[in-house]
Amino acid sequence: ALLFITVYTADGFYEFVEDHCVFNSTKLDDIEFIKSYYYNKLEYTRFSSSVGKYVGYTEYGVRNAEYWNKDTGDLAAMRAQKETYCLNNVGNDHEAAL
Repeated sequence: ALLFITVYTADGFYEFVEDHCVFNSTKLDDIEFIKSYYYNKLEYTRFSSSVGKYVGYTEYGVRNAEYWNKDTGDLAAMRAQKETYCLNNVGNDHEAAL
C-alpha cells in the first residue's frame, strides 16, 4: 500500500493527514483511495473512494465531514484520486514487488 503522511505539531498536540491506496491488483476496481485525518493518534475524519464521501468518527469529525461533503468540487477531486493518485503508483509498486 502507498503511504504519504503530513504532520503538524504545536504545544505537544499532534495532527496528521494520511493518504494511502489499498489494492489487490493493478485493476482500478481493486483499488481504494483513503485519506484519513488524525489528532493525537485518533482518526476523526476519513474519505474513502469506496464510500465516495467523507465520514466522521468523532463529534468534530462529523462536523468536518458534513461541511466537506457539501463541496461538490472537492468531492469530485477526491473521487478522482483513486485513478490519478493510486493507479499509476500501484502499477509501479506492483512491478517492483514482482
